Amino acid sequence: MDEIKQIIRDRQFKKLFVGDTDNTLIQFFRYLFVGGLAFLVDFAVSWLLFHFVFGDRKELGWVANSLSFVAGLAVNYLISTYWIFKKSNISNRLVEFLSFAAIGVVGLLITIGITKLFEIWLGDTTSLFQIIAKLVSTAVSFLWNFFARKILLYTKKEGKE
Repeated sequence: MDEIKQIIRDRQFKKLFVGDTDNTLIQFFRYLFVGGLAFLVDFAVSWLLFHFVFGDRKELGWVANSLSFVAGLAVNYLISTYWIFKKSNISNRLVEFLSFAAIGVVGLLITIGITKLFEIWLGDTTSLFQIIAKLVSTAVSFLWNFFARKILLYTKKEGKE
């Protein structure tokens, strides 16, 4: 946190956005933007599916959330690997993507689980319910996704070059 305060104090905002960094706080700051963009893609696809494809069939919400997840995952992976996490522990890009996706699948399960809990607690499947559940579940899965990816995929292990 001190490094970000120093960057702001010295008006060196460029460091927050440009250049490679292993600093977790700067990476988290950048991930907020990437996650935000991925969230917008995810949310927009989900909303479009709910309003124009599935209509009143709210029981298919898991399908909409799954498809929107894939769209958000693709955006997140592409931008994250080119802007935030440059040094992967995995040299094979396909294995890296599949690992990145597996962590995201856990995030998806978190999203689906929280959405289902909201449905049980509130007894409601209206569009407002979907929006509230999506916002809460997105925040929780965002934290899971960042820290799991950072620790498992993009933190150099000691003795590993």
